[in-house]
Amino acid sequence: MIRLMMVAGVGACTLALGACNEDKLETGMPVAGGAGASAMLKTAAGADAGRATATEVAGGLRFTVDVSGMPAGTHGVHVHTTGRCDAPTFETAGGHWNPTAMKHGSMNPQGPHQGDIPNLIVDSGGRGTVAATVPGATMAGLLDTDGAAFIVHAGPDDLKTDPSGNSGGRLACGVFQAS
Repeated sequence: MIRLMMVAGVGACTLALGACNEDKLETGMPVAGGAGASAMLKTAAGADAGRATATEVAGGLRFTVDVSGMPAGTHGVHVHTTGRCDAPTFETAGGHWNPTAMKHGSMNPQGPHQGDIPNLIVDSGGRGTVAATVPGATMAGLLDTDGAAFIVHAGPDDLKTDPSGNSGGRLACGVFQAS
């Protein structure tokens, strides 16, 4: 009887874990053999400022940003439409990546752009990390003929004002490269 209960318990746990794995696949788990890209972030002076990565996940792309040596505070961070980072202003990166022609911001009823990432909070030591999954985004779209860049802005993104969230100047930039 005890052995039967143990076998039944192990079976129930196995089914429960299987169900958990299925849920995670639906909500952005990495795709086996999926593509990735990374952007090494630099300041206008050429100093290393961190890295942004893009990873294929079920139903979209997962962006992860890890910065160092940045000013403390809240910063807007975005994927930009062109893979160029010409200092000092990084304007060559263009506007936000927006292949679906939406308005800017997660709080905008007509948004967001696919390039809109939640605000990055940098601590007093100059470090910060943020990650977000962008449903519907594709690696092919990110790494199209003119590429894409990742920008760290000077101020916080208000998450609603089109086209850029009033996030201010561009502090750091990196061009995405397939990895």
